[in-house]
Amino acid sequence: MNAELTDFRRIGVWQTAFLGDAVLTLPLIQALRARYPAAEIHLFTRPGVDALFAAQKELASVRAFAKRGDQRGLFAARALGRALALEAFDLWISPHVSLRSAYIARCVGAPVRIGYDAPWYQWLAYTHLVDRRFDDLHEIDRLMRLGLPLGLPAEPPKPRLDLTPEGRARAAEIFAGLPPGRVLGIHPGSTWATKCWPREYFAEIARRAVAAGCVVLLFAGPGEEPLARAIAADAGDRSGRLVNLAGMLSIPALAAAFARLDACLANDSGPMHLAWVQDVPLAALFGPTVKRLGFFPRGRNSRVLETELDCRPCGLHGHKACPLGHHACMRDTTPDRVWAVLAAMLGL
Repeated sequence: MNAELTDFRRIGVWQTAFLGDAVLTLPLIQALRARYPAAEIHLFTRPGVDALFAAQKELASVRAFAKRGDQRGLFAARALGRALALEAFDLWISPHVSLRSAYIARCVGAPVRIGYDAPWYQWLAYTHLVDRRFDDLHEIDRLMRLGLPLGLPAEPPKPRLDLTPEGRARAAEIFAGLPPGRVLGIHPGSTWATKCWPREYFAEIARRAVAAGCVVLLFAGPGEEPLARAIAADAGDRSGRLVNLAGMLSIPALAAAFARLDACLANDSGPMHLAWVQDVPLAALFGPTVKRLGFFPRGRNSRVLETELDCRPCGLHGHKACPLGHHACMRDTTPDRVWAVLAAMLGL
């Protein structure tokens, strides 16, 4: 079968990695919609991430796969794959590389299945394989390569995130109650501890922003509330211009709140991607990871702040603790340097 000439009707896109990985898949989804305007496109994500894409215009559905919950294990993967086979997908694309993802793709049995060509088990699951070129491309460009067997252009379209009505309403409610001033959003968390800038540095930025007449919104996800409370306490604001929203927003509401910010400060994390994809002026803090890994924020409104060290990168994601014990990759990126970038973004 020549995939380039096939008029697909039901397309599955399997991306069950983290929040940022799902956001980075948007250009590929948009390119698929442009190439196959009559097709249904169904996106599969991890739980929690699915809600972010509930209003995405290109998608017929977005579904969660609880790979770390009640759908854990190969028996659950086989059951899901067999159930999906009954839906008669004729094109299946998997940006996610794992044995389980490959097994599901094989069980789905779509006539055309596209994945990356490594590791070895990918060859057992997919009808079309592409070189990911991990060492020399941005992740969006790597994802767009999955469309090459279909004749999709390698150049990605500008990504667009469609916000949910519920998310917009919650963000509007929050911003309606804020005092006047430019609004800086700070998201200090990350799944990996070494990706986090020091808490006292975030507090110093919050103090400077409030002193300059800004409003500071402090964001944090589940489990990160103690970090946010500590930063708020360290900042010592008594003016009411620092608002701690930790644990109070769903992912769709977080995305909608980010869209209203005048500037955003975040670690290399999923929320970072919610900012750049909406063209929010963004200062992104990179420590154990580096730009050449391909997951940095793109666009003229984004700045990556990092300190060059011989030990970087120390991994694709980072670690629970600095392997060398100094965490200089983050500690040497000073508040003075970060504030200079944010002040320019805020027009101060």
